[in-house]
Amino acid sequence: MRTVRTVFDAERHDPPQGRACVDGATCLPTVRRPMSLRTFFLHAFVAFVIVALSWMVRVPSGPVVPSGLAPLATGWRAETVVDGLEHPWSVTWLPDGDALITEKPGRLRVMRDGRLVPEAVAGLPELLGRGHGGLMDVALHPDFARNRLVYFTYGAGTAEANGTQLARGRLSEDATRLEDVSVLHTVSPLKAGFQHFGSRLLWLPDGTLLLALGDGGNPPNKVGGELAREQAQRLDSQLGKILRLRDDGSVPSDNPFVGRAGVDPTIWTYGHRNIQGLARDPASGRLWANEHGSRGGDELNLLAPGNNYGWPRATYSIEYTFGTISRHNALPGMVDPVVVWTPAQAPSGLLFYTGKTFPKWRGSLFSGALKRREVRRLELDAAGRVVAQESLPIGARVRDVRQGPDGAIYVLTDEKNGRLLRLVPGE
Repeated sequence: MRTVRTVFDAERHDPPQGRACVDGATCLPTVRRPMSLRTFFLHAFVAFVIVALSWMVRVPSGPVVPSGLAPLATGWRAETVVDGLEHPWSVTWLPDGDALITEKPGRLRVMRDGRLVPEAVAGLPELLGRGHGGLMDVALHPDFARNRLVYFTYGAGTAEANGTQLARGRLSEDATRLEDVSVLHTVSPLKAGFQHFGSRLLWLPDGTLLLALGDGGNPPNKVGGELAREQAQRLDSQLGKILRLRDDGSVPSDNPFVGRAGVDPTIWTYGHRNIQGLARDPASGRLWANEHGSRGGDELNLLAPGNNYGWPRATYSIEYTFGTISRHNALPGMVDPVVVWTPAQAPSGLLFYTGKTFPKWRGSLFSGALKRREVRRLELDAAGRVVAQESLPIGARVRDVRQGPDGAIYVLTDEKNGRLLRLVPGE
């Protein structure tokens, strides 16, 4: 008596008729049942997760090994100085001990004797307070004690054509208003959408001012018919650059590209995605920037005039959709980052610490993190290499990190009820 059985072919769901089974019998074709919609979506979801995880855990083969999580720092605690700030962006101290704090919706606040003055400083220009835009960085002129000039950056324009502007005004003696406000620089070209305005300020010892700018936004945002991020490599565009300006907004004659045909003379460095932290080591003169990547690939860079930092041609980032931005992590003529953070930190605010409150931390960099809700301490050796990292969990999005006149470390949290925190010794 001949035995007849049905078998399943692991490689082909429909085995051919007449194929011999293991006992010599003839196999019948497998009867396929239609896949349910639920099963289809389950399989699709599992496939997506597998692909996504494969991208997330991939380790780029470039010269920099990405950093992930870091051990917890000890010997510190955070105390609230003031709260009630609406998405604060930047803080700086006046010579008399008062502080100026920007709120992204468009208010400049004064902190006096550890309390917020209820009324905002008057006299600010109209701004674009949507998305990443709004009132951002604030910095005092190096000779503020004499001229009382305050510099600030903000988003300006419309949804279809906007950009970062740099302005200055004279703070009244009672710190209630800005007078003689003027726009010193409008970034060009203008862009659409509300992403990647930058924009940190840093004064150099020679009295010139660095202005860090974003690249114009993520795909599908375009500028001039191409993806906005390509502006970072264009030397006729100020997007994705650090600019160097005189205190009146004019161009220093020793900028690296002055006199070069077709190149914007304000450019100091290029190939950046979205810098939100700048810091200087006063002893060595080294200049540092932290920079947002896309999905992973956030960077800490050591800056020098004329350098190309790679974005988007050389990057450790991938698309938010898990696609490839570039097949290159490093390219000739482009400067490698000192540190790459994957998973993303979303870095914002950068401090080179010189205070006495934390003697063991003197000479470290402190980088805020919006996504990781922490401050990352970066220990440096004499050559400027990062030799260790520690995490200071804040529990909120960190927008700025500064050293106060008392030598303590101050942190601004990016929240609807934002806070100015002071980090002090303790547990």
